[in-house]
Amino acid sequence: MTEAILERTAETGATPGSGDRLIRKIRKETYRKYNAEDKIRIVIEGFRKEIEISDLCRRENISSAIYYKWLKDFMEAGNDRLKGDSLREAGKSEVKALKRENERLKAMVGDQALENYLLKKSVTG
Repeated sequence: MTEAILERTAETGATPGSGDRLIRKIRKETYRKYNAEDKIRIVIEGFRKEIEISDLCRRENISSAIYYKWLKDFMEAGNDRLKGDSLREAGKSEVKALKRENERLKAMVGDQALENYLLKKSVTG
């Protein structure tokens, strides 16, 4: 039986594993990443109920599981925002400024600790 398979692969020019490589190549070329705006647009279209979710997913070329995951994430983000749990993300410049201030304060604390140590040494010493 394996000889028959080897003969057929030799006739077609296929090599073992070439089918897997072809499938990976097709998946890679057809894979699409959706940005946040696209996800929000799709979820809001589902909210409107103008089109069935299954039809929406088919049109957007996503699975219904992906749609419902995006819907869950969308709802949780809105829920957190309404609760007042809004954490603001710091920008790069703000992070750099905070790191510089942190280093400056650490140096000040170190200097004060050294002064205290020297003062204690001179008093007890």
